[in-house]
Amino acid sequence: MFYLIGIGLGDAKDITVKGLEIVKRCNKVYLESYTSILSVGKHNLEQFYGRELILAERDLVEQGADEILQNADIEDVAMLVVGDPFSATTHSDIILRAKLKDIPTQVVHNASILTAVGCCGLQLYNFGETVSIPFWSETWQPDSFYDKICNNKKRGLHTLCLLDIKVKEPTPESLTRKKKEYMPPHFMTAAQGAKQLMAIIAKKARPDVVKLDVNEDTLAVGAARIGSTDQKIVCCKLHEMANTDLGPPLHSLVIVGDIHPLEQEYLSQVTNL
Repeated sequence: MFYLIGIGLGDAKDITVKGLEIVKRCNKVYLESYTSILSVGKHNLEQFYGRELILAERDLVEQGADEILQNADIEDVAMLVVGDPFSATTHSDIILRAKLKDIPTQVVHNASILTAVGCCGLQLYNFGETVSIPFWSETWQPDSFYDKICNNKKRGLHTLCLLDIKVKEPTPESLTRKKKEYMPPHFMTAAQGAKQLMAIIAKKARPDVVKLDVNEDTLAVGAARIGSTDQKIVCCKLHEMANTDLGPPLHSLVIVGDIHPLEQEYLSQVTNL
């Protein structure tokens, strides 16, 4: 059996009882480490679970799925995923690969930022399409996510922006060499996401347009370390968010649509708005 197990957002204890029971009896347990991370780290997870974890980095998950699934037809193999297993399309792919090999599968769900973001007071059924904001480089600065945010805003819907992380990214110089060298891990902050949005707004602003649907005065929510005891939520205008320090990762950014009085009241309570 191949198990895909969500381990939640906060710390080692966020795994479900069902998930922990499976982890303890599996022959091999992989920890997927590139779509998201837990701040407590691999060592603390191993101590709580009482067993060794095999780190599954990007190359292994995307190109070495056969290695992960090896012998899963005759023994129990699990892959642990931060949040919920289906928060990333990569995990759907590995389930499909298992089914093509006639390997039985089981998914154990858990909390995801897609649902836990409701802790800020914005109601989940008022969210539109989720977007991802990638790190820009000097030569690559996509902005299609801005149009999706605007489409949500026109409909009065909030937008959850998932912010980029780089856990084991090869340096551009090493890509042409035989031996890869990696950049230090870095995680986009809510401030960085807001700054990239501000840059897009500055580029799209025109004298003949009275106001862009999403502009520097649009209300935004910055959410950091959701599910942890030190989670932090801040609500302010987008241009203010660009200068707001929410502390260590992981961060998410929400662009607020039309706001219901109940949402306003709750948001005020958790952010001192």
